[in-house]
This record gives sequence, C-alpha cells and structure tokens, in this order.
Amino acid sequence: MIRIHFNHISLLLVAWLAFAGCNRQPTAAEDLQAIMDKYQAVGMSVAVVKDNKLIYNESFGFKDLANKTPLRNDDIFRIASISKSFTATSLMQQVEAGKLSLDDDVSDLVGFRIRNPKFPDTIITLRMILSHTSSISDKNGYFTLDIINPDKNPEWSGSYNDYAPGTGYQYCNLNFNLAGTILERISGERFDQYVKHHILDPLGLYGGYDVDSLDNGKFATLYTYNSDSARFEASPEAYASRSDSMTSYIMGYSTPIFSPTGGMKISAVDLARYMMMHMNYGTSENTAIISKESAQTMQTPLSDDEHYGLALWTMDNLIPDKTMVGHTGSAYGLYSAMFFHPAEKFGLVVITNGCNATFTDDFNDFLKESLNSLYTHHITTDPSK
Repeated sequence: MIRIHFNHISLLLVAWLAFAGCNRQPTAAEDLQAIMDKYQAVGMSVAVVKDNKLIYNESFGFKDLANKTPLRNDDIFRIASISKSFTATSLMQQVEAGKLSLDDDVSDLVGFRIRNPKFPDTIITLRMILSHTSSISDKNGYFTLDIINPDKNPEWSGSYNDYAPGTGYQYCNLNFNLAGTILERISGERFDQYVKHHILDPLGLYGGYDVDSLDNGKFATLYTYNSDSARFEASPEAYASRSDSMTSYIMGYSTPIFSPTGGMKISAVDLARYMMMHMNYGTSENTAIISKESAQTMQTPLSDDEHYGLALWTMDNLIPDKTMVGHTGSAYGLYSAMFFHPAEKFGLVVITNGCNATFTDDFNDFLKESLNSLYTHHITTDPSK
C-alpha cells in the first residue's frame, strides 16, 4: 500500500493550483490592469461596441490622486483632438443645409484674409482646413485668431508653411479653431451651444465645450508625468473656467476660447455612443446627425501619407488585419482614442487621465495595447464562453 502524508497532498494541491493559475488566461479586466501597471496609468475608462451594440464599459484607477477617488463610468474627460470630429460634423450639417461649401474660400467664411504669402493666388478652402492640407502651421500658436489675422498681427505670415495649399499635409490645431469660428459665423449660434443643440442633445449625450456649464464634480483630473521626478502633476488648466473671458466675447472671432480643436468634455461611454453615429454613417438609433454622404466624406482620406479625411484618420496598423477609422487625442497628460470598423460594426474607446507614455511609430503604446486587449477579449472572443 502506498501511503501519502497529508502534507504531501497539500503540497501537491498547491503545486497544481499554481500550475493551473500560471496557465489560466487573464480576464479582460486583469489584462487592462496589467497594461495600466506597465505604464503607471492613473486611471482609464473604456467602452466597446460590438455588432452595433454597446457591450462593455468599465473604469479603472483614480479620477483624483490626491483623494484617491475611484474613476467612475460617468466621469468626463477633456478628450483633446477627438474633439475635432465634433467640429467637422457640425460643419457638414451646414454644408447639407446649403449654407456653405467645402470648397469655399476660408477668407470669405472667416471674415479676414487667409492666404499663404508664398502662394497668394491660391485659395485655402474649408476642405483643406478640415483635412490639415491648408499649409497653415501652429508654429506661431493657435489659441487666438489674432496670430493669423493680417489686421491684428504684422507677423501673420509666420503661420504658414513653405508648400502650396492642397499639396502637403501638416497636422495643425489652428485649422480647427478657424473651423469652429466659421461654424459660429455661418450658423449664428455660439460654437459650444451649436454642438450641444445639434449633436449632443439629439444623441442624448452629456458633455460639451463650455466647462462652466458642466458638473465639475464629474471632471477626471488630468495628470502629466514628470520623468525627472517620476511623479504625476495635476493639470488644472484643462478645466479652467472661461467665465471672465466671456464678458468680452466676440461672436465669430473669440471662438478659440472653447477650443474647437480639443475642448470637448465627455465620458468614454458617451463618446462610444457618438462613435456609433459615425460608424453607421451619420445615424444612430434612428437619429440622423449627418447624411451618409457627409459621413463618407469625413471618412475618406485626402492625404496619401497620413490617410486623414475630415477630422478622421484611417489606420491599418492599429488592429491586426483591420482597417480602422477614428482619431486620437493628447493634452494636459490625457491620452484618448476612438476607433471603429464601419463594415463590421465594432468600435473601441480608451481614455486615460495620465500615464508614463511611450510611443512606437508616433502612436501611444498604452493606447494601442489597450485597444488590442479590448479587441481580443470582446470582439474576437465570445464572453459567454
């Protein structure tokens, strides 16, 4: 008879459990937490759309390091450059209404001369502005239109590149502060109010460009990582009040106060709901925001090198063997991504309020790993099995 001591059984059981644990695949949440740990992320909110339905929304980490306040699904972030698509979508509504054309001269639309001084006879169109092919540059800044207005700044010519409009691509925030100003001038409605009334409210989304109209208790604090001190530093300017500036607000000129180029504040889950509208070519749950033709125009790349349409990128190196459409954002320590596959009806949203970021081929590694984790766990895998 073979006798096995109880302690031997215990050791065998522990060894088996350890072996089983080593071979167990991590859950979706565990995988995301491991990515957060790898990049020291403060907090992260994610949302997944599959088969045209929102199937997953979760938040991890903290919205506020000082008080260790957990991040919640309804907390909102300043999402940075994903905001550009809201501006472009609004302008497409005006195009559909016949109030302007994508090929209009921006000089006529904005109310002062917009011309590259090296190519004075070449008009700069709204289409060029929205696709970053205008030859306009951020090198002199973009927080006020004064820098490019010849009537306000004798150094205005410094806001242009050396190539002709329409012949090259350079990502430029000033393009979209001009675009937001044009929206305000054409619609007659203050920029932030227009987006709220014509996009957010019809889709039932909470958010906006006007920080003073939102519940500041929902703001996720944004943190910039200081590599010298290896610490995260809060960026309160991300949600700075604009109330003082509003007393001297000039309709159709002061629009950059709201940052049409990056100032949308919204949660990950509501951003996913907005994304579904673009994924379905302008309509979400029977609510039409723009026409299918307008949505396709936004999603059609105009730059062979960057594959940028009108405030939307097309990327074939983000998810293996999938061509994705969407945008990223980065500002004040935040990093965000919204990408979708219009044919297969899935989409992914990832937002972090701060991480120790690294980049591969100019793309944030934290965002890419998180997007691929969500894709693996929720799109290619049946969560019921």
